[in-house]
Amino acid sequence: MDDRFFEREYNPYESDASLMESKSRHADFADISVNICGIAMKNPVMAASGTFGFGEEYAGLYDISRLGAVVTKGLTLERRCGNPPPRIYETPAGILNSIGLENPGVEGFIRWEWPRLCRSGIPVIANIDGDNANDYYRMARRLSELDGLAAIEANISCPNVEKGGMAFGQHPESAYEAIKAVREGTNLPVIAKLSPNVTDIRQIAEAAVNAGADAISLINTLQGMAIDIHKKKPVFHRTFAGLSGPAVKPVALRMVWEVFEAVRVPIIGMGGIASWQDAVEFMLAGASAVAVGTANFIDPFAPLKIISGLKKYLIGQGIRALNEIIGSAH
Repeated sequence: MDDRFFEREYNPYESDASLMESKSRHADFADISVNICGIAMKNPVMAASGTFGFGEEYAGLYDISRLGAVVTKGLTLERRCGNPPPRIYETPAGILNSIGLENPGVEGFIRWEWPRLCRSGIPVIANIDGDNANDYYRMARRLSELDGLAAIEANISCPNVEKGGMAFGQHPESAYEAIKAVREGTNLPVIAKLSPNVTDIRQIAEAAVNAGADAISLINTLQGMAIDIHKKKPVFHRTFAGLSGPAVKPVALRMVWEVFEAVRVPIIGMGGIASWQDAVEFMLAGASAVAVGTANFIDPFAPLKIISGLKKYLIGQGIRALNEIIGSAH
């Protein structure tokens, strides 16, 4: 094998076709396509909810259809203005965020964002967050009317709102209630996004699957805080905020490992993924796909670099299909 193929400088503007042509001259083909509960994805790298908006800004940098899927910014039944500033606070190896689910609401999404997203040529997954089970049901039912929506990701783990969100994801009974409501409101695949702020993530995952979840995504942010030493008070209006970035990766990896052994549905791993090496770790732990979050803020081309690195890794290992490595570290 020609080592120059592995040493080529990454070019975010290079098409997948040209990369494949170059690859075919030097190595065997590696299939990195995946199917997550019926969602056919050309690769396993997704844009995580809350870090990609609705894709418009990133589409100005590259063709977002090169990703495996896009997960929308979190949607609520009605429009929300979010939390007062500050909303972002940098920490060692990560950030704290307290956005507060600022979004145009389900109807605003359908009117202003969906017409563009549905033409993007990529699976679109709508992330939803409710204050109660009825909210989840109503949003799932309304979004299911969209022709072409790939799936619904039910966020039962957001720590930045006063009610709903993380409260649902902290107990098996409430997690079951929320996911059951989504399941009753849609025939689309249902993905349960879980909170790491629990004692036993396996119990929550099992409850979600029993309620009808077709896949699990984890983790959302860890709860944290920061204090302004000059003002002598918490930085954030709601005191606590969500920690993300490389600092949370070991926790996320451990939880993917545990959930893989507890349930038999696909897992979408996230939490501190910034490189193809990180993505490989998550897949060895049991993730069938990965979602890139905070890394998008540091390098908007990070997802494309991860896709490229995954291909090269499989070829270098002599592995012909990505599914051969999923969970293989167990």
